[in-house]
Amino acid sequence: MSDQDFKEKVVNIISNHKTGILASVENNKPHSRYMTFYNEDLTLYSPTKKDTEKMDEIENNPYVSVLLGYEEKGQSDAYVEILGTSSINDTEALKNQFWEESFNKWFEGPNDPNYVLLKIQPETVRILNLTGEPPQEFSLKN
Repeated sequence: MSDQDFKEKVVNIISNHKTGILASVENNKPHSRYMTFYNEDLTLYSPTKKDTEKMDEIENNPYVSVLLGYEEKGQSDAYVEILGTSSINDTEALKNQFWEESFNKWFEGPNDPNYVLLKIQPETVRILNLTGEPPQEFSLKN
């Protein structure tokens, strides 16, 4: 599979699966939780509160793993594993871009100072469970 074909498959999966699992590191052990993800190309963004334990975990260790896909047909669904680094993004433009009215349960609006986006910059991307194909991996590290 060409790099361009690989990228297109990944972007298709992550664009069509907004709910996934984010794993960070807490006390040298994995800590996983479901999150909502948005993407710009291969970069992921996840809305969160600034005052959560995941923010402390990421400040101590920015490496994260994200799983997206594998929702509809179970064992036959392709899914994506993204290993990368995470940082906080609180730019007004991105907060407005990804804001949804459903966030009103947690925030007072897109200008709420506790509303931030977790930015996940991929280093390694894998597609797994492609029908009849072995896992495909792509490295984005320099």
